[in-house]
This record gives sequence, structure tokens and C-alpha cells, in this order.
Amino acid sequence: MPAYELTVCIAEKDAGRKIKYFARSDLKISYSQYCAMKACDGMRVNGVPVHANYLLRAGDVVTATLPEGGGSKEVLPEKLPVKIAYADDDLLIVDKDAPLACQCTPKQPTGTLENRLAFLYREQGDFVFRPVNRLDKGTSGLMTVARHAHAYQLLQAQLHTPRFVRKYLAVVEGTLTGEGCVDLPIAKEEAATVRRVIDMEHGKPAVTHYQTISSGNDRTLVRLRLETGRTHQIRVHMAAIGHPVAGDFLYGHEIAQLPGRFALHSAAIELDQPLSGERIRIESPLPDELRKLLTP
Repeated sequence: MPAYELTVCIAEKDAGRKIKYFARSDLKISYSQYCAMKACDGMRVNGVPVHANYLLRAGDVVTATLPEGGGSKEVLPEKLPVKIAYADDDLLIVDKDAPLACQCTPKQPTGTLENRLAFLYREQGDFVFRPVNRLDKGTSGLMTVARHAHAYQLLQAQLHTPRFVRKYLAVVEGTLTGEGCVDLPIAKEEAATVRRVIDMEHGKPAVTHYQTISSGNDRTLVRLRLETGRTHQIRVHMAAIGHPVAGDFLYGHEIAQLPGRFALHSAAIELDQPLSGERIRIESPLPDELRKLLTP
């Protein structure tokens, strides 16, 4: 079973603390991870397994071995291009093409980003795809993928906070001016499989900020920032104010210039590196096929 190890030397200031509290607070190990680790003697001091109430001493070398678990499904690796915008031992930021589905399903077992990453990291054994934020098949741009379960847990804790910033670019129909905020709750449409609607009574809170950049060809390029991350949030909100995303076949209308996709691009991600805390900022430019929509 693949595992992930954290190793740290105990400083004088932590001497006398119980190792279970040090693991939960300083190593940021979740309760479920800690329980799984205890079950397989995954907490060691100077190479020797210890119990949860062990009192730390300055100079102790603590090693936490967190079971990763195998994938819940077999993923067929596919040797196809993947644009990696950033990578370290804990996470990837992928610049996804469109149209490209993120994750394989029983109905679509191949032809996804998951299949491509499974090939790229095939030497790691059982590949587990851990997307922190997902993009629709028709949306291009940046998305974050955790490389192990501990990083996934830490990044998920950031996701809906000001520490995890997602900025998008979209070409929308019609001429939009200035800037604004769309604060309208979103719910799944009854009897629909994927479509979402504005539902003031039963919808979940959803907030999108927008700022216009330029316009042309009866369309507008806008910059968008999400406060929440509801399914199809930008697409639903822009359609709700009368400016659907260009090419959006679900909330607007399909256009021939964008086969299989629409004019929405994940242009920037800012987050804290989950273990070091270093601030990471990555940007991706608007694809040419979307920029061309602004010219006749």
C-alpha cells in the first residue's frame, strides 16, 4: 500500500508535549488520518513505534507514515499531452485543455485528464486522482490536483476560504460595462441531471464578482472571481444577468467557433503550499480561440 511520510526533528519548545497533539496541530494530520496511522504503527520516534501519549524530547526525530490507500477503480493510462503549470512533491497545478473531462466515469472510462495523469505518474504504482477544484469539460485553464491524501486534506481546508483564490476570464454575450457582484443562490434543477438554476428559496449561497475588460463583436471579456464554488456557478450567474457565456450550450447557445467548449477560462490560482505555507501564484493567458470571439 503506498504511503506518505512526514519527518521532523523536535525543537526544545515542543519538549514535553504529547505526540498525539503535536501530530494533530503541528503536522496538521486529520483525525481520520491519525487513526489510520495508529492502526499500522505509523507514528515512530527515532525509528521506534510509540503510543499516542508519548512525551516528546528535544532532538527526537518523529516520522509519521500516513497510509495512502489504493485507487478505488482501475484507470487506463493514456499517453497524451498534459500541461503542468506548477509541480512539487505535494501538488500539481494543471493547465487543462477544453473540451477535456477531468475524471473518468463508467460511461467515459478514457479520454480524460485523469487518464493522462495516470500515464504521467504511472511509476508511482496505484495512481489516485485527487482534484482539489474541478473544471467542466468545456472550461479550460488552471486546476489544482493533490499528490497525496495529506496534501488533499490540507488543500480542501483552504478551498472555500480567502487563502484559495480562483480567477476566471470569460467572453459573454452582449455588451456589459463596469463591475458588479452577482449574489444569487443556486440549486439543481428538478428532474435535470446537470443543469442548475437560480432558486431563491432552496438554493445554496453563491457569489460571483465580475469586472469588464473590453468589448467587441457584441460580446464582452470579463474577469471573474468566485467567493463560493457551486457547480456551474459562473455559467448560471452570467446567464441570470442576461449575459451568458459565449458558446454555452446549456445556459445560452452553442456557436460554431467553439466546438465542444465554451468561452470560460480558469486564468489564475493563488493558494498556500499546504506544508510549507509558501504562497503560490500561477496564471494562464486567455486562449486565442476565445480572444478571437471579440472581433468580427
